[in-house]
Amino acid sequence: ERMREIEDEMSKNIKESEVSKINQNAANEWVQVSESTFKVIKKAVEYGKSTNGRFDPTIGPLVEIWGIGTSEARVPAENEITKTKKLVDYKDLKLDEKNNSIKFEMENMQLDLGGIAKGYAADEVRNIVKDAGIKSAYVNLGGNVLVIGGKEDGTPWKIGIQDPREERGSVMASLEIRDKTVVTSGNYERYFKKDGVIYHHILNPETGKPTRNDLLSVSIISKDSFEADVLSTSAFILGREEAYEFIKNREDIEGIFVTKDNEVYLTPGLKGKVEILDSDFKLTEGD
Repeated sequence: ERMREIEDEMSKNIKESEVSKINQNAANEWVQVSESTFKVIKKAVEYGKSTNGRFDPTIGPLVEIWGIGTSEARVPAENEITKTKKLVDYKDLKLDEKNNSIKFEMENMQLDLGGIAKGYAADEVRNIVKDAGIKSAYVNLGGNVLVIGGKEDGTPWKIGIQDPREERGSVMASLEIRDKTVVTSGNYERYFKKDGVIYHHILNPETGKPTRNDLLSVSIISKDSFEADVLSTSAFILGREEAYEFIKNREDIEGIFVTKDNEVYLTPGLKGKVEILDSDFKLTEGD
């Protein structure tokens, strides 16, 4: 029920959602939202700042013209991309903390919380499960895995890391965790192919196009899925070197970076903790 509530509040695809109301009205007036929606938008704006706009919750207009993951997926013309990019800038999203209200500085802006809301939902599920006194649980929201405690027999949970070259369900590495979340962003989740080129759903606000760099996927290991969700998307857009620097000194947060050369880079805290299960991949601990 709580997950449905969050979706009903934060999905841009639900006509009556709070995000839809923002998208329809916030260019003309302040739009008041629930505490939870405001919290997610505020966190998204903070990451807009810390990634210099690589992660941007106002990515909605670009998501719309590409249509990736829908039956209308297409490659927009260059001039359409250039024009639409001008509508994407988290700095033009105004927050009124006192009234939990949102306003746009430009006409035709659109919020899209797809890169962060699922992580918030996973943490809400964890809180409900823990409040019920459950000591051992596994939550899988597809790309977002969260565990409470260890397994019932006392051993840690063993989590597989998706092989980014394959359909969901194929794993190329594993690690053991307790009371943690593993969130993966990759180019295999939602995409379409046109003239032999793959166009995936993680758009770079700077180029207005699907992110192109040396990464196939990024997995973030953290205590909170909310944090890990936005970090995995941000790190994927940043590219391997910048992403490694972005993640490595964060307290209680680790990263697994899989490159197009099938190399696997780990932040220092994962040394000796990740098992490679596919000989195609080569482990490179550290940068």
